[in-house]
Amino acid sequence: MRANCSSSSAWAANSSEEELPVGLEAHGNLELVFTVVSAVMMGLLMFSLGCSVEFQKLWAHIRRPWGIAVGLLCQFGLMPLTAYLLAISFSLKPVQAIAVLVMGCCPGGTISNIFTFWVEGDMDLSITMTACSTVAALGMMPLCLYVYTLSWNLEQNLTIPYQNIGITLVCLTIPVAFGIYVNYRWPKQSKIILKIGAIVGGVLLLVVAVAGVVLAKGSWNSDITLLTISFIFPLIGHVTGFLLALLTHQSWQRCRTISLETGAQNIQMCVTMLQLSFATKQLVQMLSFPLAYGLFQLLHGFLIVAAYKMYKRRLKNEHRKKDTGCAEGCHKKKSASLKETSAFLEVNEEVAFTPGPSVRMDLHTALEPSSHISSCT
Repeated sequence: MRANCSSSSAWAANSSEEELPVGLEAHGNLELVFTVVSAVMMGLLMFSLGCSVEFQKLWAHIRRPWGIAVGLLCQFGLMPLTAYLLAISFSLKPVQAIAVLVMGCCPGGTISNIFTFWVEGDMDLSITMTACSTVAALGMMPLCLYVYTLSWNLEQNLTIPYQNIGITLVCLTIPVAFGIYVNYRWPKQSKIILKIGAIVGGVLLLVVAVAGVVLAKGSWNSDITLLTISFIFPLIGHVTGFLLALLTHQSWQRCRTISLETGAQNIQMCVTMLQLSFATKQLVQMLSFPLAYGLFQLLHGFLIVAAYKMYKRRLKNEHRKKDTGCAEGCHKKKSASLKETSAFLEVNEEVAFTPGPSVRMDLHTALEPSSHISSCT
């Protein structure tokens, strides 16, 4: 596909008044809701999840950043390449192809941290990867966009949301640092905060999903191709991230973490970048993709968590059956050994109390006066 994403071509594709959605008027409200709710969600989640982070383990990941390196390779290597290949394979319109590529070049989102906690992943690695990918996005986002749009003759300038990246980084590091301090100072209270934060985080994720559906209902288009890409794109990220982590001999806990970090993208950053780079009529065909991607990555995350919980329950049931069988086997062996011991004792007693001639003499001597006994002692 050779996409000419010039402003004139994009304007021609959106010049019809019939293509303008009715709900576009709520665009400002949508932006405000997503900004406020995302900021609150990020601060609350990062503080509560920071209570599960130990500074020694966090420092160990920084000193030996093998897991971080694999995660960054997935984030800025596999995801942009996947976005580019999907845009070419499905022959998307120019503006839609740019939306898919921008999503693939975004850093990891905060949603991956809460899902990592629910699947008992490596929280230290998850938070470190999110922070490192956000910092790396300052240089990797423009680099990836430049490399993959060379063949597209892109005349429309893409504006990197550096301010949004900085705000994301601040909202990530400060609550996490405070959570680490709370975990160090008050470990018992931090466990309670962690449980409450996980529940509140899940509720906030649902609120964001519902708000996105309700407020952006006028921005949805009927392009099945774009919805299909938004459905399979996160799945490809999860699978390829898990396989790459597995090939690099990471632990199962790290494989789950890297998989979730790879498939979960920063939706707010993608939406902000599109808003800064394109006009309102161009956004009509663009905004539906990041919103659909965000909803589908929520769906995939919940399905992954549900599958993991079912797997854990199955393992517990198997262990319980093994323990029950072992207990029954041990009980049978114990009862059999007790029967053998009792039979042996009965035989010994019969032998011991059968009076022979020598035994009668021993019994007679045993009934002698106590003076004889004392002298023997």
